Amino acid sequence: MISGGGTGGHIFPAIAIANEIKRRHADVEILFVGANGRMEMEKVPLAGYKIIGLPIAGLQRKITLSNFALPFKLIKSILMARKIVKDFQPDVAIGVGGYASAALIYAASTCKVPVLIQEQNSYAGLTNKLMSGRAAKICVAYPDMEKYFPAAKIVETGNPVRAEIYSALSLDKATAKKNLGYSEDQALVLIIGGSLGARTINLAVQEIIEKASSKNIQILWQTGKNFTADTKGLDGVKASVFIQDMATAYAAADVVVSRAGAISVSEISLLNKASILIPSPNVAEDHQTKNAMALSSKQAAVLLPDSDAKEKLFEALELLLNDVTKQEELRNNLKAFAKPNALVEIVNEIEKLLL
Repeated sequence: MISGGGTGGHIFPAIAIANEIKRRHADVEILFVGANGRMEMEKVPLAGYKIIGLPIAGLQRKITLSNFALPFKLIKSILMARKIVKDFQPDVAIGVGGYASAALIYAASTCKVPVLIQEQNSYAGLTNKLMSGRAAKICVAYPDMEKYFPAAKIVETGNPVRAEIYSALSLDKATAKKNLGYSEDQALVLIIGGSLGARTINLAVQEIIEKASSKNIQILWQTGKNFTADTKGLDGVKASVFIQDMATAYAAADVVVSRAGAISVSEISLLNKASILIPSPNVAEDHQTKNAMALSSKQAAVLLPDSDAKEKLFEALELLLNDVTKQEELRNNLKAFAKPNALVEIVNEIEKLLL
């Protein structure tokens, strides 16, 4: 059984883990447990897996009537999770973070089912911290996670990355630029803000694209579905709601501008790309800032605060693009964060729990 969700940062690693288990054991039965009304209830079935929803929900930061219902939803979700565990009789339970994960891990552990937790961020999520005592193993993506979890349980594996991203490693940069319709001789900046887009980044980019175009800086900009970009008459600037071929986009990029979600950071690390990370301030426990700081403190990325993005993005871009030595320093230091075998190692740890 696999549980977790709420965001793509939890869901896509969970699906990647399921796919690797399925690749090794074709006859395995996999059941997901999620939270009703959250993204996993749509994405998991699209990936070909069955999912059961729980009524569990998170605590709202402001006082609302829904917060008073939380204890009752939690108790109901734990009772439902125990019944699901007893009916399905899993050999192992995997939690990747998110509200539903807490209910499943608690229920599985009380039913003597071995539990593995996968933590994506450098600042551990509340659910995983609370449930760590019930886990046999905890797979993490960053060093120094002993401050959150029992040291004896930690295995530093890295985060699972989408299989298609790996193909970028074998693509030539000049060829990738040409295939995307860009000049091979000019710098290309890939700007990504997630499937919904990142409003601050989008507004900052809209401000600078005319200046960038005039200085022969090429831009491939993923806006997300909630933003309409105006790139008319600008040479070398392309915007799209969604980039279908992310492997080619990454391969073509000289510099990447991105939010600092765990999976984006893992992809950038794996592909060894010089980057400017603009953490979202609107996430639980400000974990994106901590992800970005984990890299920037080791001179492996440039951290640009969200509040400074609109005023300072072009300056940061121009400085980095004009400093080949700095780009090389970032790439060299980034190698310590690249975990190309993360998915294999995580599933190896899951299999060990079955012995």
